[in-house]
Amino acid sequence: MFSWLASMACACWKPVRRYARMSKDDGEDSSIEDSLLWCRDLDKHSYGEFSFAVVQANNVLEDQSQVETGRDATFVGVYDGHGGPEAARFICDHLFPHLTRLARENGTISEDILRGAFSATEDGFLTLVRRSHGIKPAIAAIGSCCLVGVIWRGTLYVANLGDSRAVVGSLGKSNNIVAEQLTSDHNASREDVRQELRSLHPDDSHIVVLKNGVWRIKGIIQVSRSIGDAYLKRPEFSLDPSFPRFHLSETLRRPVLTAEPSMYTRVLRENDKFLIFASDGLWEHLTNQQAAEIVHNNPRAGIARRLVKVALTEAAKKMRISYDVLKQRAKGERRLIHDDITVVVVFIDHELLGQNCSLPEMSIRGFTDTVGPSRFDLQGVT
Repeated sequence: MFSWLASMACACWKPVRRYARMSKDDGEDSSIEDSLLWCRDLDKHSYGEFSFAVVQANNVLEDQSQVETGRDATFVGVYDGHGGPEAARFICDHLFPHLTRLARENGTISEDILRGAFSATEDGFLTLVRRSHGIKPAIAAIGSCCLVGVIWRGTLYVANLGDSRAVVGSLGKSNNIVAEQLTSDHNASREDVRQELRSLHPDDSHIVVLKNGVWRIKGIIQVSRSIGDAYLKRPEFSLDPSFPRFHLSETLRRPVLTAEPSMYTRVLRENDKFLIFASDGLWEHLTNQQAAEIVHNNPRAGIARRLVKVALTEAAKKMRISYDVLKQRAKGERRLIHDDITVVVVFIDHELLGQNCSLPEMSIRGFTDTVGPSRFDLQGVT
């Protein structure tokens, strides 16, 4: 599925631009750069084109992300870390290799294969936590949301943990764009998530707690599914009172978080025009429909960057400052205004479905200036 052609890559792929500036037709003063914004404005995948952008808010970027393009498959991963970057980085290093290994062993891509890749990644990170816990106990409180999309032979597979989100934009009967959310937000702010947690923990009256106007699991964390967060999954990783933010008042009797992803499969339809994969930093400021209309009504090149810009503009408005003032704020300081944001927009050109397009097969990691051939080669996947 992903057989990488490094020789073609050198000839066909543009260099990464670490610092992105808005073009004049975006209505932005091009003399003012956002030094924390990374993007690839437009590149090709086997079924069309994609646009990729990341903006940093934290002192250390906690969003990690990747796009893997192959001859007849495309992989997108968005990993929104919390407590630190280690879990998201681990996922970025290990989930895709697990997926390709399992696909080769089983000769196919399926929901079960994706679940297996998530499970292997979770097991690997918990093993790392076990080895490191004595030296760095805080690693038990590091975790990450995990959103993955795979397009293979005209079918989209999505797996999700946490509150990153995948949205499809489809043409309606009146030629208008219709946004459809493909993932569930595993966040305690949702009544259905709170009810699920209460039904799983009927003997724990504090499984969800309203704290400072925000619903949190055990009064600590909002997301109910993640990779990592070992202290909320296994008693051996519990943290003592020297970590008050993560200390549980009673011994963990059973896991309160899970790494079981929600799954979605869709045979791509003629009216499906694009997919938006993004961390919750985007969805905090834009609705699904707003994001889909921005993509539909603007040029493809730089569209992920445009979505990030609109979200940042909305974040600035809420703080009663201008976008230009926001862009001059340093990392860390910016976290008081917005979160790290990752956006990947994948356009679907249906005339390319089923064709063996001769395209460079590449691995791109968001914000790291890393573009190169993949280390993996799937043969015999039918």
